[in-house]
Amino acid sequence: MRHASRLSRFTRSALLTALSLLASAGASSNLACAHSASDAYLDLTVEESGTDGKVLLRAQWDVALRDLDFVLKLDDDGDGRLTWAEVRHHQADIERYAYAFLHFDGGAGNVCTIQPQQQLVDDHADGAYAALFFAVSCTRMPTHLKLDYRLFFGIDPSHRGILIMHHGADITTALLSPQNAKVDLALAL
Repeated sequence: MRHASRLSRFTRSALLTALSLLASAGASSNLACAHSASDAYLDLTVEESGTDGKVLLRAQWDVALRDLDFVLKLDDDGDGRLTWAEVRHHQADIERYAYAFLHFDGGAGNVCTIQPQQQLVDDHADGAYAALFFAVSCTRMPTHLKLDYRLFFGIDPSHRGILIMHHGADITTALLSPQNAKVDLALAL
């Protein structure tokens, strides 16, 4: 099974800040479930591309396979275990589903698009995650980028997205929830 390198770009302080946000928001699930609360990790790195001033984000979005299995029924043989073959068989479904709930807006007349690059599996302490690697480019460099994140909110309001954005030496964190689904990311240094 191919695995992504875990937390390679996360700094210790940013991760602690994000976990602190998660704890202070009361992220424990209200559902009577035996598994961990539903969460996903979105790690963005801001890059500027070329002389045209377009913004380019490089991203890794880790989404729990148990949550994706609940929605997409990834366990083809019904044995309660996901194999790499089953996940690989559903990669297009995973991308189509996940990216439908993630949008970036660079402002009026500034179209931003997501370009999926690859999909791997990443191990976290609470199980396996689909690691979606993608880039975001915009027509021109915005000073603010609006992020709209709604993954699983329609079926699990306790789901949380943990966002860490690296922009030069600056690190921005946010806890994404149904009450905080849209965030404004400052891009001007």
